[in-house]
This record gives sequence, structure tokens and C-alpha cells, in this order.
Amino acid sequence: MTVRVDRSFDVAASPERVWEFIADPANRARAISVVQEYTVDDSDGRRVTWQVELPIPLVRKTVTVNTKDVTRRPPEYVKFVGKSKVMDVTGEHDIVDTEDGACLENHFVVDGKLPGVEKFFKRNLDAELRNLQRALERDLQTTQ
Repeated sequence: MTVRVDRSFDVAASPERVWEFIADPANRARAISVVQEYTVDDSDGRRVTWQVELPIPLVRKTVTVNTKDVTRRPPEYVKFVGKSKVMDVTGEHDIVDTEDGACLENHFVVDGKLPGVEKFFKRNLDAELRNLQRALERDLQTTQ
């Protein structure tokens, strides 16, 4: 019941500028379509609670996912873990300096605890990563 996805994309921005976006857990939460609400739970922004709505038969209400940034190495890497009753998620974002800007390498593992969770994420993680890419590109456009 585990889904793993590795995807990367290039952006025309410095690694430091990409870091500003990706290190903010609120930016990551806003980019995920199934996160209906989120709350930043501490002053340094490392703990965020997501309210997730999964369109699968066994989940009839919003799921609370408690996330925590477990590793931060500015401006190149952030890793977070999220735990809930229906799934555990691990996300890693590597920012690699390139000739034209930066490459954001994304690694996700979702461990479903209920049938249907892994199928949902297997079908939808690519789209969620495209949402993240679009959110980053919008953010870059508004601040350049």
C-alpha cells in the first residue's frame, strides 16, 4: 500500500529564491488540491496541520494530517513527514543549481492505511506535483 513518486522540474530562478517558496510549509499545503485547510502550528513554521479531503469510499470525512519538517538545509533541501489515521506521507524537495536557474527534485512516499488511499495518490501525485510547479511559477512571477 505504498506509492513512490519522483519528479523534477526546472525553473528560471536562483536556488535561494526557490528555497524561499518550498521551505514554507504553507506554500506546499496550498498547492495540494486535497488540502482543504491548513494551520501553521508553531512560530518557525515547521509544524503544519492539514485537513485533507480524499475522494475515496472508506473516507467520509476530512482527515487530519499532522506534518512536520524534519530536515532543513537552506537553500537546498527540505524533508517533511505527515501522519494521520489513513496515511503517512514523506516529502523531500532537493533544489539543485543549474546553468539557467534551479531544478526542484521532488520525492514523495505515501503509505496508505486504508484501501483506496494508495490508488488515489498513484493516479493523482503527478497532478499534485504539477500544482506545486504552477504555484512556484506564479510566486516567482509576482516577485520578479
